[in-house]
Amino acid sequence: MTVRARLLRVAGLVALLALVVAAALVVGVPDAQRLRSGVLGLGWWAPVAFSALYAVVSLSPLPKTVFTLAAGALFGLVAGVVIVVTGAMLGAVAALHLGRLLGRDTVRWLTGGRLDRLDSLLAGHGLRTIIVARLIPVVPFTAVNYLAGLTAVRLRDFIAGTAVGILPATTAYVTVGAYGWQPGAWPMWAALATLLVLTVGGLLAERRRRRRSKATEPKATDPAAVDAS
Repeated sequence: MTVRARLLRVAGLVALLALVVAAALVVGVPDAQRLRSGVLGLGWWAPVAFSALYAVVSLSPLPKTVFTLAAGALFGLVAGVVIVVTGAMLGAVAALHLGRLLGRDTVRWLTGGRLDRLDSLLAGHGLRTIIVARLIPVVPFTAVNYLAGLTAVRLRDFIAGTAVGILPATTAYVTVGAYGWQPGAWPMWAALATLLVLTVGGLLAERRRRRRSKATEPKATDPAAVDAS
C-alpha cells in the first residue's frame, strides 16, 4: 500500500467520524446510559460474546474499527478496552498459529499481497518489532498476525508486543465510541488527536524506512555491485 493510499484511508476514517458527529448533532442519538444499562442487563455473557465475536472478526480482513467503536458505545471506556484487547489478543494468537499451519502461499492470498511488504517490517523477529508494527494504525492488524506465523518470532514476544502495541490506538478508538454521544467532550478530541499522532508518526517512520532501504541498495553503476555480479 502506497503512502497516498494510506493517507486516503486516514482521510476516509476522519470523514466517517465527522459524519457520525454531525449526525449526533443534527439528528440526535439514543441515551448512552440507557443503552449501556440494557446491554449490561443481559448478564455476563454479553461482554464475553462480544469479545469472542471480536476474536473471530480479527481472523478476517473485515474492518475492526467499527467493532472497537461499538465496544466503547455499548460497554463504556474501561470495560470496552478490556473487551476489545481480550478479543484482539485471542484473534491474534489464533491467526499466528493458523499462519504457521496454512503456509506462505495461503497467507500471501489471505493478506492480499501485503506479505512481501511486511516481511521486512517483521525481519527482526523481536518484541520491539511487534510493538512498532502494532503502534502504527495503518499497518493491517490481521495481516501482521498471519505474517508473524511465518517468522521465527517467539510466542511470548508476539503476545507481549501485541498487548503493548495495540493499547494506545484501541483506547483511543474505544474512547471515541464511548464519548461520541457527547461531541464536545474533551476525551473524544484527545482520542482523535492521539490517533492522528500515531498515524502521522507511523507514516513518517515508514517513509524514513523506505528512504533508508533505497539508500542502502547497490546502484547499477556502483563498482562493488558490478564486481559482485
